[in-house]
Amino acid sequence: MKRNVIVGQSGGPTAAINSSLAGVYLTAKECGAKTVYGMLNGIQGLLEGRYIDLSEHIKNGLDAELLKRTPSSFLGSCRYKLPAAEGNEAVYEQIFATLKELDIEVFIYIGGNDSMDTINKLSQYAQAKGSEIRFIGCPKTVDNDLALTDHTPGYGSAAKYIAISMKELIRDSFTIDFKQGMCTIVEIMGRNAGWLTAAAALSKDEDCQGPDLIYLPEIPFDIESFKAKVKDLLAKKISVVVAVSEGIHTADGTYVCELGNSVDFVDAFGHKQLSGTASYLAGYIAGEFGCKTRAIEFSTLQRAGSHVASLTDISEGFEAGKAAIKAADEGKTGLMVVFERTSQDPYKCGTALRDVNKIANDERVVPREWVNADGDFVTDEFIAYAKPLIQGELAPVMVDGLPRHLAVPDGLRERA
Repeated sequence: MKRNVIVGQSGGPTAAINSSLAGVYLTAKECGAKTVYGMLNGIQGLLEGRYIDLSEHIKNGLDAELLKRTPSSFLGSCRYKLPAAEGNEAVYEQIFATLKELDIEVFIYIGGNDSMDTINKLSQYAQAKGSEIRFIGCPKTVDNDLALTDHTPGYGSAAKYIAISMKELIRDSFTIDFKQGMCTIVEIMGRNAGWLTAAAALSKDEDCQGPDLIYLPEIPFDIESFKAKVKDLLAKKISVVVAVSEGIHTADGTYVCELGNSVDFVDAFGHKQLSGTASYLAGYIAGEFGCKTRAIEFSTLQRAGSHVASLTDISEGFEAGKAAIKAADEGKTGLMVVFERTSQDPYKCGTALRDVNKIANDERVVPREWVNADGDFVTDEFIAYAKPLIQGELAPVMVDGLPRHLAVPDGLRERA
């Protein structure tokens, strides 16, 4: 590698996304890159001419270790939908002019489905125009819904957070014996893929019974069946705990969260903001049975919990960043790093490369055979798949009783 590298982060943050950034930076320097630039707020920031020299922030090994332990996107993120090149040549000309000005040889984008769409469009445009810049996608998403990969960095740590939090909530739910019982509804991220919600089942162990019911968006939600099951459980137990995906929907496609209120916000990629599922169902159950209910949304906490990150996840995130740079250094472009599981017991997993065109805008969901026949819990096959991904801990660097993170770049603190 003789010239410069630029890297960006896009979409929702994860506990492992900065570990991938560390992998990109350190490996690029090892491969001879003169400067490694970081786009501030992804491709949107690049279009605005906002970027930094990462060497000014990662000055030594301690900084790199802090970066691996830092939650959220160190470089900032965006949800900017890059338009098709046809009819939007000016946008692409602006991007490539900036890349030429910075003497960029390699462009790495760390993100999920929509980010891979960006890599796909840029790599195709580069090839059509004869540009030698190489574009590689580095996987990231807590939703675990990228195609052609066993799993994605970010998922393991979020799944670990969910499993730990569920154990603690379940223990708390049995503290008081309310006369009519209590029902706790826990809402978990994932949109149209139930990988995160399914992780609630990992809380089940000899010291915890786990949630009573788990509802994924892969199975249409029947509210009458749900009501009947909760009624039966309340007759037997003092407390019922249910895990639901934010994206569960009825047979006609209506999101359950839309039954309680309208969903007004839609992002650049047409994704509705899904929130309120737990609140609606808790109110519904309280109205039907007169029992005490709680609605709990893990919301962004589940993707920001670096204090309980999975060591497996952080390590694999770093390896994904390394693999992205090595692929580019070998002259490859238009690809995304994927994970291939080569052994289940003991768990072994390695990286490979796949055509990003076959990944962009696709969505991998939980297989139907990993959900029980009633559609209200997951099977042992899912547990066997997910459990290796939450193993190990990466201890935070503690200062005055709190975890220390790498400081936010100045360009992200205030509006220009």
